[in-house]
Formats: sequence, structure tokens, C-alpha cells
Amino acid sequence: MPGLIGKKIGMTSVFSAEGKNLPCTVVEVGPCVVTQVKTVETDGYSAVQLGFEDKKEKHANKAEIGHCKLAGVAPKRHLVEFKGFEGEFKLGDALTVELFEENDWIDVVGTSKGKGHQGVVKRHGFGGVGQATHGQHNRLRAPGSLGASSYPSKVFKGMRMGGRTGGDRVTVQNLQVIKVIPEHNLLLIKGSVPGAKGSIVIIEK
Repeated sequence: MPGLIGKKIGMTSVFSAEGKNLPCTVVEVGPCVVTQVKTVETDGYSAVQLGFEDKKEKHANKAEIGHCKLAGVAPKRHLVEFKGFEGEFKLGDALTVELFEENDWIDVVGTSKGKGHQGVVKRHGFGGVGQATHGQHNRLRAPGSLGASSYPSKVFKGMRMGGRTGGDRVTVQNLQVIKVIPEHNLLLIKGSVPGAKGSIVIIEK
């Protein structure tokens, strides 16, 4: 699907024509530069590789510098491939937030906030064990039994336990574009998108 790379700025709210207060996520989208055009003849599939955010040459290796130099642009911090673009693209072409229009339906891919090591109640939604009183000492948020003790005398793989939570690639589908602000490269998306402020997101039509 065609799309662009953006950076999550934060959240706000706007009023709709009906007077409803809609929560929105503000995303700075593009401008993204075409750094590579893949075709069926040369690569076996067709796609457009876009770059977002410049970085200094001293922070890039020779491969990155040479790759971006073919497109006549500075090394990019983020490179993402998109399929399904219509039309002809040349190296160095810039794509802006005007690719999207109001009331478009989009999918947003981001990395969820990392929450570190968490227990089963927060991580998997367990209800806890027993009551909060009547002699209960320290078992309220415990996972409970993990399996039989005599046979097979082991804990099966895949058992839901405590562990690292968050920091995963998450896709939220069917979000609506509320407003496009091309002069500031901003996109207002209805609802929330995964990630912290300043994190990179991929927006697909």
C-alpha cells in the first residue's frame, strides 16, 4: 500500500461539524524523498523506497552515503519500502503530506511504548488469585497454578507469565484523517496511534 513516514508529535482534540470533540493524534508526515525505485525486471517486485529525516555523514557508513548519493540527497535516518504506488517516480522526488486527503482511511504502524518487566495482571489481564482479604497474604496479583505437579513435571512452553511488555511493532487499522495541514507537514488522525512522542510511524493508505 502507498504511504509515507512520519513522526508522532502528540495529541490534541478538534471539534467536528456536528459539534463533537474528537481526540486526534498529530503526526508530522514527510517530506519523504525517493531513494530507490524497485522494478519487476531488476528486483522481482515493484516498490518505492522512501527516506525520512537527514542525518550527518559522520553518522552514516559508506554504504548509506553511496546509496543516498545516487538519489542526490543526504543520508537518511529512516528508509522504508512501499508497494502499490501509482505513477512514475524518479530518484530524488519528494512526497509530501498532500498524498493524503481529509476523510481518508489509513493504517498506522508504530512501536508501542516499552513498559519493562510486568506481571501477569498488567501483561495478560489476569484477575489475580483469591480475595483481597480474609487472611490473604501475598497472592492477590499472582498467576496461580502453572500446571500439574506430578506429570509431566514441567511447565509447558508458551505459558503466559510475567515478562517484558511493550516495545512491539503494532498496526492500528482503519483510522480516519481528520485534517491535513500541508504548510506545516502535519496530519491530524482521529484516535490514538502506537508509540511515544517523537517516535517514527508508518502511515499507509
